[in-house]
Amino acid sequence: TLLRDTVRTLLRDHRVYVTDWVDARMVPGSEGEFGLDDYIAYIQEFIRHLGVERLHVVSVCQPTVPVLAAVSLMASRGEPTPRTLVMMGGPIDARCSPTAVNNLATQNPLSWFENNVIHTVPASYPGAGRRVYPGFLQHAGFLSMNPSRHFSSHWDFYTDLVKGDLEDADAHRRFYDEYNAVLDMPAKYYLDTISVVFQDFLLPRGEWVVNGEKVDPSAIRDTALLSIEGELDDIAGLGQTEAAQALCSGIPAERREHFIVDGAGHYGIFSGRRWREVVYPKVRDFFAAHAEAPAAKATKKKSNVTPLRRKAG
Repeated sequence: TLLRDTVRTLLRDHRVYVTDWVDARMVPGSEGEFGLDDYIAYIQEFIRHLGVERLHVVSVCQPTVPVLAAVSLMASRGEPTPRTLVMMGGPIDARCSPTAVNNLATQNPLSWFENNVIHTVPASYPGAGRRVYPGFLQHAGFLSMNPSRHFSSHWDFYTDLVKGDLEDADAHRRFYDEYNAVLDMPAKYYLDTISVVFQDFLLPRGEWVVNGEKVDPSAIRDTALLSIEGELDDIAGLGQTEAAQALCSGIPAERREHFIVDGAGHYGIFSGRRWREVVYPKVRDFFAAHAEAPAAKATKKKSNVTPLRRKAG
């Protein structure tokens, strides 16, 4: 729902592949757990399946961290990596400009989250017995972050009905039918993220190890990087996404860019007018500028042979 406008706009000029979630309440316990390391492995599978030759990877908010980890690990192994990485409003280093989201994570131990927001799927679902961060709690959290905006929206809905403006009322219904349709998230993934990203800051501290391999973003060489932040983002504060620039020190400076969207909040950088008119043209042009693999640097050797020059065209 939140990325609908993102995808619709990207489809103007690109083929778009979207990674999606299966509702954890619908997955039998026999399928095993799903944690942050599993998600990183899936991202690598997606990249290998699609092929890196023409691949641009866009990550919005939370996935910026596992995406950067996935590509870093691939680079460390000597695997080819995508043409570009676009990271938008994500907590690469949640220590920068901490927001209410960050403060909640640092003010409570991991055990608090495990005891207060993790529940068990009831018997009426295929995933009965699975531990999850339930959708109804996520929904309550979303509403509590901008209660006045949701109140105003529902008041406008009421006045539209009174005025007989059924077109606007139907648009409201369609939006909230989707906005209210949340899924349950695997407990392990949620708790891993709280621990790794928001409490221990393992990525920016250079201490993140995934299945025995150290996550080293400086190993990335051949992928261009664009980080994007909203000036007024109250979820991922200024500097949190920009931190990827310093971590990816192996990417030449001319292949790295950071873009701050004036007047934009968190959702404004990937949805709405600013996304379509300001951010997307920047992203599209970045893709085009780095569509080709960087030229390999030739090793300098002494030679008495005069090199031939190929005619232009």
